[in-house]
Order: sequence, then structure tokens, then C-alpha cells
Amino acid sequence: MPSLAITVPHTLEPQEAADRLKRLIEQVKAQYGSHLSELHEEWDGQKGNFRVGAMGFKSTGTVEVRPNEVHIQGSLPFAAVMFKGKIEDAIRQQVEQRLA
Repeated sequence: MPSLAITVPHTLEPQEAADRLKRLIEQVKAQYGSHLSELHEEWDGQKGNFRVGAMGFKSTGTVEVRPNEVHIQGSLPFAAVMFKGKIEDAIRQQVEQRLA
């Protein structure tokens, strides 16, 4: 399965960055929940695991908040490979805005 890897720098305390990302996920659930068959995350400190499903496709991944950066890794369904760049850009943009 294809993968994505995104690293976003930040200047926040790790817990503050993690809290902001949790709020971002809640916002995504509220805004796009009707389009998603699943959006679930579990956090252990500053590390989170997620699952998302849409249009019959599922993806999993991790979010790790490090002292100066957030690292996101995930799988993409083969059908989404042609949109990988757009998906990565959209995620990066949302995370950068939330951590600014």
C-alpha cells in the first residue's frame, strides 16, 4: 500500500502542539463527518494513531509530536495514489495553520 510522510516544524511546547492537533481532528470530524465512514484517533501522550475511511477506502497512520516538529505517517489506498501530492499538501497546510 502506498504511504505518505509529512513533517511540519513548530515552535510550541509538545503538549500544546498535540492539543492543537486534537482540536483540528475534532474540527475535521465536525466539518466532514458526514463524508467519512470512519475517523478515529487514539492518543498516548504526544503520539497518536488514526484510522480514516471515505468512499469505501480506509487509511491508517500515526502522528508524533516531537519537540520541534510534527511527523505524520500514513497509508494511502492505491486509488488515491494519483492524489498523493494534493493530499499531503492539504494535510500540511491544515497542520501548519493550526500550529502557527
